Amino acid sequence: MEKGGDFDWNQVRALLATVEAGSLSAAARQLGLTQPTLGRQVAALEAALGVTLFERLGRKLVLTQAGREFVAPLQAMGEAANRISLIASRQSHAIEGVVRVTTSDVYAVHVLPPFLTRVRELAPNLVIDVLASNEVEDLMRRRADIAIRHVRPEQDELIARRCPDASARIYGSRSYLDRVGRPASVEDLSRLDFVGVSERNDLMIAELARRGIAVTDRNFPLTTGSALVGWSWVRQGLGLGVMMEAVGSRTEDVEDAFPAFPGVPVPTWLATHRELRTSRRIRLVFDLLADHFKSSSPFPSLLD
Repeated sequence: MEKGGDFDWNQVRALLATVEAGSLSAAARQLGLTQPTLGRQVAALEAALGVTLFERLGRKLVLTQAGREFVAPLQAMGEAANRISLIASRQSHAIEGVVRVTTSDVYAVHVLPPFLTRVRELAPNLVIDVLASNEVEDLMRRRADIAIRHVRPEQDELIARRCPDASARIYGSRSYLDRVGRPASVEDLSRLDFVGVSERNDLMIAELARRGIAVTDRNFPLTTGSALVGWSWVRQGLGLGVMMEAVGSRTEDVEDAFPAFPGVPVPTWLATHRELRTSRRIRLVFDLLADHFKSSSPFPSLLD
C-alpha cells in the first residue's frame, strides 16, 4: 500500500473511536475489540497515510498536528458512512431468503429473541433458521451460515469477530438452597451438588478450581448434553448450576448461590465463511448480531 493511498475503513473507525474515547482501551471497549487489535488498526492507518497521528504523553494519547488536520475530514467520512448505513437499513427491507444461525439452546431461548425481533423489523422478508447446536463443524458442513461460539474458530475458511465477554455465576433454586443451606464459604460450596454438562465437566471443574472452588466429579451426580435441560434441573432444585448473569438474574425461581464468587468471564465469537460475508442477507444478519451483542451484552451458558 502506498503512503497516502487507500486505507481500510475499519482503521478510520479505530482512529475516530480513539479520539472520541481518549484512549485505546476505552475505544476498544466501545468497538467491541481487543486493545492490541485496535492499536494495530491505528498503526496501520498511520502507515497508510505516512504520518504519525498520535503521541503518547504518560498514559494518554494526544493527537499530533498532522493528526488534528486529518480528524475533521475523517469525521466527515464517518458521518457519510452513517448516512450510507441508514440507506442500507432502508434497503434491507428488500433483502429476502434464508439465513441459518447455529447457537446453543440456552442462547436460542434466552438471548436471541430481541435480536430476532430487530431482524423482523429491518428485514421482514428474511427467514432466520436457528440451529441449536454446539458444533463448530456446523459451519464447515454448510449446515449454517453464521455460528455463535465461545472459542475462536481456527479454520482458515472462516472469519470471526470477537464480541463483548459475558460473565457466568453460580446459581441455585431457592428450594434447593433452603434445603441444603446457603454456602458461606468455598468449603461449603465444595460440599454441594452441581448439575453438569455431559463430557465437559473437566472444563467446569478446572474453571471453578482456578477460582478457589474445589469440586470433583462427585459433585456432579447429574449431567446432560443440553444446557437448557440442565438449567431447568437447577430451577427445579436438583443442584447448583453455572449460568450467565443476564440469564440467571432474570430467572425468578433462582438466586446467586455465592455472591462472593468473582464470576467466570466467557468470550463470545461470531463466525462465518469468508465468501458468505459477500452475501447481503448474511452480512446484514452478521452485523445485526454484532450490534446486538455490543449493546445488550447477552450471556450464554458457560459450557455451550
